[in-house]
Amino acid sequence: MELNALTAISPLDGRYGKQTNVLRDVFSEFALMHARVTVEIEWLIALSEFNLPEFEEISEENKAYLRGLAQQFTLDDCKAIKEIEKTTNHDVKAVEYWIKSKMKINSQLAEASEFVHFSCTSEDINNTSHALMLQKGRKVLVASIEEIIKTLRNYAHNWADISMLSRTHGQHASPTTVGKEIANVVARLEYALESIKAVKLFAKMNGAVGNYNAHVIAYPEKDWPAFSRNVVENRLHLTFNPYTIQIEPHDYMAELFTAISRLNTILIDLDRDVWGYISLNYFKQQLKEGEVGSSTMPHKVNPIDFENSEGNLGMANSFLSFLAEKLPISRWQRDLTDSTVLRNMGVAFGYSLCGYAALQRGLGKLQINTVAISADLDQSWEVLAEAIQTVMRRYGVANPYEQLKALTRGKGITPESLHNFVATLDIPADAKESLQRLTPHDYIGIAKKLASEI
Repeated sequence: MELNALTAISPLDGRYGKQTNVLRDVFSEFALMHARVTVEIEWLIALSEFNLPEFEEISEENKAYLRGLAQQFTLDDCKAIKEIEKTTNHDVKAVEYWIKSKMKINSQLAEASEFVHFSCTSEDINNTSHALMLQKGRKVLVASIEEIIKTLRNYAHNWADISMLSRTHGQHASPTTVGKEIANVVARLEYALESIKAVKLFAKMNGAVGNYNAHVIAYPEKDWPAFSRNVVENRLHLTFNPYTIQIEPHDYMAELFTAISRLNTILIDLDRDVWGYISLNYFKQQLKEGEVGSSTMPHKVNPIDFENSEGNLGMANSFLSFLAEKLPISRWQRDLTDSTVLRNMGVAFGYSLCGYAALQRGLGKLQINTVAISADLDQSWEVLAEAIQTVMRRYGVANPYEQLKALTRGKGITPESLHNFVATLDIPADAKESLQRLTPHDYIGIAKKLASEI
């Protein structure tokens, strides 16, 4: 059966293909091959500049040609490597042979061809390639997250002064504002995003078991750790890891994936809260011409974007959690379990991206329903019990909590009953007057200020 969006096994390449398309150049087999070619060529050029007696420095023209192989890497180039792999049954060796085949164009490059992959183990190429892929992938996720934060910040500012009933344990609680509740999410996301950005992407290029064995036997006089650090940090722009086994131990990956998962969890929390507020009629959703909410109930406008986001972010976190738990574990100096697992990094990023896109769509449809929000506040005067008993405490009135508990708990409270109660209190006249003027709409502390400053 022909592979297309309708026949793809994974929804990431099928139903959600348009949303994840940007990741095809980051986490696909093609992208991995592209990264490997880049690493091999940078290592080769660096070696030519290392004053090895048997390897003269490659000319600037030939350096440009080699880098062009990476910069202009095409799908046909990737197919050629895969054709070689049918014989080698080894993907990194196939990359080496492909590069060598491209170096026959002149004598200098032909003579230098045996320095392709010099002293490298496959994992020197793979771990750096995976780090380069994650470097690109992180940029994609960060850009999408920043758009969500921007949308939420605008809502926090625009709705900073719209009073809203809080619900703790699902019960009516002290009022807040819509903007302040959104500002809380913005603050959490910004902190989580900084954690994602702060993770250093490590790479190693130290040979078969991390000791530069082959490097030193060939050229014992050379400072190979310094050379490798230079390639990793100054040419590939990653962070050098000097102590490894055959593989880079993937601890940084666990840190990155955990950080992304933590941010996704914040967004799942947001998805569920907005879903709940839609069910309370605090938010309405803009209608889209021709869109159907229910196949049988024509009146419904379901919060499908937030449900879609929650589901996809849950899928993402399942993959991210497994990756974070599994990848730092390798038997002795190397086993192959990480290799197949690493091929699924794009799946975790893909589901994350789908979740972000769905959430952004949902946020874009939100319309605040101030009538419903205001009506809830007007029916909830009991939430002023906290304010009254706190003022009573200030002026030394005996048993303020207990008095308000007896007045309000489990009972319908009206403005009149609260005003009558306040009138009986032995507190200063100005304090009594302030409480008499107070309404659930006004009892919001500095919520407006906090929301406006985020």
